[in-house]
Amino acid sequence: MKKDFTPEDELLFLALGGSGEIGMNVNLYGCNGKWLMVDLGMTFSGTEYPGVDLVFADLDFIEERVEDLVGIVLTHAHEDHIGAVPYFAGELGVPLYATPFTADLVARKLEEAGLLGKVELNIIADDHGEFDVGPFTVTYIPLAHSIAEGNALLIDTPHGRIFHTGDWKLDEEPIIGEPTTEEELRAIGEEGVLALVCDSTNVFNPSPSGSEGAVHHALMEEVARHAGKRVVVTTFASNVARLQTLGEVARETGRKICVAGRSLDRIIEVAQDNGYLEDFPQPVDFDTGMGLPRGEVLILATGGQGEPRAALARMAEGNHPIELTSGDVVLFSSRQIPGNEIPIGRIQNQLAQRGITMVTDRQAFIHVSGHPGRPELEALYDWLKPEVLVPVHGEMRHMVEQARVGKACGIPSQVVQKNGDIVRLAPGKPGKLAEVRAGRLVLDGDIITPANGEAITMRRRIAGEGVLVVVLARGQAPLIEAVGLPLEEDLPDFLEEAANDVLKAIGKLKGKDARDPAAIHEAARLAARRAAQRWSGKRPQVRVVMAGLGD
Repeated sequence: MKKDFTPEDELLFLALGGSGEIGMNVNLYGCNGKWLMVDLGMTFSGTEYPGVDLVFADLDFIEERVEDLVGIVLTHAHEDHIGAVPYFAGELGVPLYATPFTADLVARKLEEAGLLGKVELNIIADDHGEFDVGPFTVTYIPLAHSIAEGNALLIDTPHGRIFHTGDWKLDEEPIIGEPTTEEELRAIGEEGVLALVCDSTNVFNPSPSGSEGAVHHALMEEVARHAGKRVVVTTFASNVARLQTLGEVARETGRKICVAGRSLDRIIEVAQDNGYLEDFPQPVDFDTGMGLPRGEVLILATGGQGEPRAALARMAEGNHPIELTSGDVVLFSSRQIPGNEIPIGRIQNQLAQRGITMVTDRQAFIHVSGHPGRPELEALYDWLKPEVLVPVHGEMRHMVEQARVGKACGIPSQVVQKNGDIVRLAPGKPGKLAEVRAGRLVLDGDIITPANGEAITMRRRIAGEGVLVVVLARGQAPLIEAVGLPLEEDLPDFLEEAANDVLKAIGKLKGKDARDPAAIHEAARLAARRAAQRWSGKRPQVRVVMAGLGD
């Protein structure tokens, strides 16, 4: 590896996102002077980025070497694997590769961004489709996951083969698609696997994740148990197998399907365009659904993660065309994503207050994860027999634990890395070589900006401490406006005292400082802030506006 991190006669791995966190997956493989990107995902913002919805990996490393990037291969269509494509694909300017269902969703994103036709999108339609890109030969290996066309990648290089799992699980009854069999995976292992780059999400689960087919049976029983009641099922929109199940459940329990949520409408359309959900019942509209007897409608709704504008949240508030009343039932056929506990709890409390029955995966087997538990990981290790294990797609505790499990199963080398670590997989002993910048970017309004930039930093400070605006004009008393200070009825007295403090501070300036705008500005700022801290205990951001002072 050259000093500029150009891969020489070697095989390198670098995660820019998805290692040390769950989501925002961006992985790079380097070989013979070229880089291949696997996935280009994003994550949703939390409270640490006020006013921001989307968070991206900082791609500065590969943007500086974009002439050496040969392509972007997408494993599947979840947002944490494709969500950043419309924001960066145009700038990167390299071909995209995806299977048909994923490619359809990506094409719609590109069209919305005005990039359709400007970015090369290659559809790999064949099962186990194989293609060459730079020094890499890539083969899609279908694996079960909670979305149609989940795939691992078998990446052939001059230094050995990488098995990049993407998101996966083992499922003998997946409902949708035909995953690669144990025999096929064993055959891949017998031909030799240098490195297994593997999903760590559910490593602490001591049991297999479970079959989608088993969920089918449990949902059938649960919906049948609530005969005569209006039933809402909320699930991840992208889980096409679950939608297939719910269509069959509706048909077998004598209910019409009603769909509430644009993302569900979009996924159903894309799935049907690509040969899935072909026998899915024709949904009825809201008015028709509400006109049916309560026991004759099954409502599919978005919002199981507590999203405030989603259909379920609006139903819980009584602000949706689909009305729920006491005795109705909501089935949460999805897992609670860490970080969403509070918004989910808020919706569930609203539903409970209205007398609506709720059933989650803790009370009935109405959801299974799309990620492998420990027995599934151990099985894959045995089948593939990799020389090196590189855990990804997890927080550090998940990845460290997977490395421990892999070592216990006899994998010779384990490399625990994080975003920004350049790892040499071959030749020689695998390990970390260097660390490069791997930060975060946020979509703030219409602008992509550093997550630790001045705008976000200032917004956090204002959110926590409030803001004061001090207006200074010649011949007039200072005008002070306070926003976000907990003063309430004391506010007029505070403003008067703060204005007097500002006047006194300016009056104490002597000599050239008395005419220096910078000195006047700083004296006013400090006086106002000290007054605020004295009155409220807060240290607000202070903005001083000067009109005609210091001229």
